[in-house]
Amino acid sequence: MNIQEKPKFETPFAWIGGEDAVRALSERFYDLMDLEPAYAQLRAVHGTDLANARQRLFWFLCGWLGGPQHYTERFGHPRLRARHMPFAIGITERDQWLACMDQAMGETGVDADLRKRLNESFFQTADWMRNQGV
Repeated sequence: MNIQEKPKFETPFAWIGGEDAVRALSERFYDLMDLEPAYAQLRAVHGTDLANARQRLFWFLCGWLGGPQHYTERFGHPRLRARHMPFAIGITERDQWLACMDQAMGETGVDADLRKRLNESFFQTADWMRNQGV
């Protein structure tokens, strides 16, 4: 890229396609978690009703990707690690979360370059969230 060229998108939020695309990604993520046996251990830590988790992930991702700060407007700083501390998160849960999100990104048509960048960021965050050795 020429140093004088502006990036194609100002934020990952714009790149992914805005709120509708983030909503579709959040919904597909939880649909897959609910349906796919490969994500059973991850699903087990979410309780019986996913409606609240779906909404909060959507709000969080909007802001995290550089869009509207829906989550922080409602709840303040995400404090991800502290909020997830009551749940046992080990390598299995981390890896299932990452695989589920990657599958959701693939199925909702997230651009391949953006998907690669997001997977790298998601790994860093998901690994930091671990509170169990395995």
